[in-house]
Amino acid sequence: MINPANGLLLSGSEHRLVDRAGGEFLAPDGIFRFVNDDNYTDNFGFQWNKFRQTQIDRDLKGSQQSAERFFAATGWVRDGLEGQNILEVGSGAGRFSSVILKCTKANLYTVDYSNAVEANVKNNGPDERLRIFQASIYALPFAPAQFDKVICFGVLQHTPDFRQSVKCLTEMVKPGGEVIVDFYPIRGWYTKIHAKYLLRPFAKDMSNERLLLLIENNVDRLIAAYRFLEKVGLGKLNRFVPICDIRNTIPSGLSEAELREWVILDTFDMFSPQYDNPQRLSTVVKWFKEFGVRTVRGKVIAYGNGNSIDVVCAIR
Repeated sequence: MINPANGLLLSGSEHRLVDRAGGEFLAPDGIFRFVNDDNYTDNFGFQWNKFRQTQIDRDLKGSQQSAERFFAATGWVRDGLEGQNILEVGSGAGRFSSVILKCTKANLYTVDYSNAVEANVKNNGPDERLRIFQASIYALPFAPAQFDKVICFGVLQHTPDFRQSVKCLTEMVKPGGEVIVDFYPIRGWYTKIHAKYLLRPFAKDMSNERLLLLIENNVDRLIAAYRFLEKVGLGKLNRFVPICDIRNTIPSGLSEAELREWVILDTFDMFSPQYDNPQRLSTVVKWFKEFGVRTVRGKVIAYGNGNSIDVVCAIR
């Protein structure tokens, strides 16, 4: 593992990483590693190495679900990012890394705390515009204020300290740069009256293998139950069925086999994390303001087949 004392520096258009003495950092296997695999995100490493290609657009026939979500959340123009340095925190298997590399000409520095970085390398490397890091959001291996844009999607609710995570992201962006995050929202008092939160105290302490096997052995019955409740007009009761929200999270047009795989993935993702801390949009906006950003906008974004996500965009 690498342990730079004061954070790595980006070396301009050369897309190199150097320490403060000018020494270059290299990663022979395509990954700069700053942490061990044994941490609170081991479920994500297990998940993304097993389901490495499930959410990658190019591996879903005709689906652009990841690209739709990415550009809906960021509001970015595909041709407007050439030469910019983007920091992505919490890349998983590289779902959005793939979108950035395929649809823009930006340089991408992408981080994950788990060994999902190995899935990202397989999905997106090697690429001259890509650098992959295994590191913690609380100890990002870069000197502050170097990135034009920072993104963090599907991650903050799974960190131990949501507010501190926001602070760490904000520190990475240049003055005038942009930080964009999404997160699980609190919609009302009923948010946690849901199968996920009722069963998580038991599920999150299971081994990854046991939990996955439990889901795989029951997924067909759960999909049938979900569809039945939708069909008879009782879809609101699906919040008590221990399965992901198929109608609002799964892309349309999948084969039955593809849908089953996606449901297993999303249901495992629902029950396995050690932390699941949804937040109110107003609270996350307040935290960004506390850390000195110049402009903050919170919004609910609709995309795809009726899906929605809560997004905060902050300009430092």
